[in-house]
Amino acid sequence: MRFDEKITLGRTGLKVGRLGIASGYLAPAKAIEEAFERGCNYLTWGTFVKGYSPHMREALRNIVANGQRDRLVLAMFSYAHQSFLTEHFFRKGLKAAGLDYADVLILGGFYRQPSKRVIDGALRLKENGLVRFLGISSHKRTLLARLLDDRTFDVVHLRYNAVHRGAEKEVFPLLSKPDRPAIVSFTATAWGRLLNPRKMPAGEITPTAVECYRFVLSNPAVDLCMTGPRTSDQMKENLQILEQGPMTDEELARLRRIGDHIYG
Repeated sequence: MRFDEKITLGRTGLKVGRLGIASGYLAPAKAIEEAFERGCNYLTWGTFVKGYSPHMREALRNIVANGQRDRLVLAMFSYAHQSFLTEHFFRKGLKAAGLDYADVLILGGFYRQPSKRVIDGALRLKENGLVRFLGISSHKRTLLARLLDDRTFDVVHLRYNAVHRGAEKEVFPLLSKPDRPAIVSFTATAWGRLLNPRKMPAGEITPTAVECYRFVLSNPAVDLCMTGPRTSDQMKENLQILEQGPMTDEELARLRRIGDHIYG
């Protein structure tokens, strides 16, 4: 299976490409729109209007203006951790992007279970038709493992890469149910450390960004991997993954060796 084939995003039923585009890394709008046309239709957008990429806002507006809203799967992030602020910034974010609703609202940056007030506020947005599904993002794998059976959250964003592989033991083995939530991975390059020649073990060639994405998507538990290019050239390089498929056992072993060295 090549990575240019769309998959179903967990129990949401949404059809998405395997590579998602994150909003906070300044890739030009044109590059985002070209990636969208290549099938990368899972895009994230922050609920704080100021401080997030104006290029993603421009791309979202253009996608909608071109009649492509039905192909777009927009995941909006809220880091407010308060019900009132979550709704306030969520509505402002929708308006800024020229949208009537988001496909997913991700409650981001939680290290403990969101309060009932925050969850109830998010559910009200869903009941009012402003969002279709709810998700959560966290670095705390034990929290995410506990929430996998919570039907509130249909999408889970977690850290997974060749350096940080704890999800292989703490989260992925718990995903046996057919109606499981979607798993979206971020930080595939371990914040660039996997791309740094100075951090390589002796004799190892530095991995490319595409190899980092291939490593993540080679795990059958991962539905989608986020990418955050800063330039059009980086976007073009990252999109090369769409022409490839899962890594071989030898390739996976090499990335694990490098990841172990960096982690240590």
